[in-house]
Amino acid sequence: MLPQMTGAQLSDLYDAENQWAADDDFFLGFVNERPHSRVLDLGCGTGRVSLAVAAAGHRVVGIDPNINSLAAARGKRGAEDVTWIDGTSAQIPEDEVFDVAIMTAHVAQAITHDADWSRTLADVHRALVPGGRLAFDSRDPAARAWERWTPADTRATRTLPDGSAVETWIGETVEESGLVTFTEHRVSAGHPEDAETSVLKFRTEEQLRHDLCTAGFTVERILGGWAGEEVGSGHGELIVVARKPH
Repeated sequence: MLPQMTGAQLSDLYDAENQWAADDDFFLGFVNERPHSRVLDLGCGTGRVSLAVAAAGHRVVGIDPNINSLAAARGKRGAEDVTWIDGTSAQIPEDEVFDVAIMTAHVAQAITHDADWSRTLADVHRALVPGGRLAFDSRDPAARAWERWTPADTRATRTLPDGSAVETWIGETVEESGLVTFTEHRVSAGHPEDAETSVLKFRTEEQLRHDLCTAGFTVERILGGWAGEEVGSGHGELIVVARKPH
């Protein structure tokens, strides 16, 4: 039987698929509004934003439940400047407080169960200092992005650092009650076709405002695009900035 792609290869593929872009500029700029901040990057993945934030002079804790992603993060230049923790918001150190918390790359949508989402917001609220701020992104369900997650629109081939080429595409997308289930297919020479099914939660602006208020946050603003566009402007984003009151 041919071997599956390794965890390291999957992390390399993630990095190849997710290069630095406008969303990363937004989050870095958001953190930089307060120099020398204590920053929590929840759902830090392979560390792209955590490392940039640390390089900008902030003290960073990056948390993620994917051990392969964290292994990749720990192997990158500058990794020694970040504290990496395997886990979820439940593993936020109780003896630390933060000026800023971020959840990038639509990671909020991967928290699909309402109870887990409420717990996450409560944990972040506890960890922030009075006046501390939270920013995260979530796709606007009104834009129905999943309807464009088709093989024709998503098929791409990327080359990994080991020289292998991986072809990917998304198919079998189903939406029901705000939950979108989709399957990512991967094909690489020397490996069988690999298919991974994932679920994302699409919350409305109203839902996000309600959830943040329930957790004790004050919503400063919700944007619809990375250049400050209004919600519904066609960019399909809900970019949330909230504050823990003094």
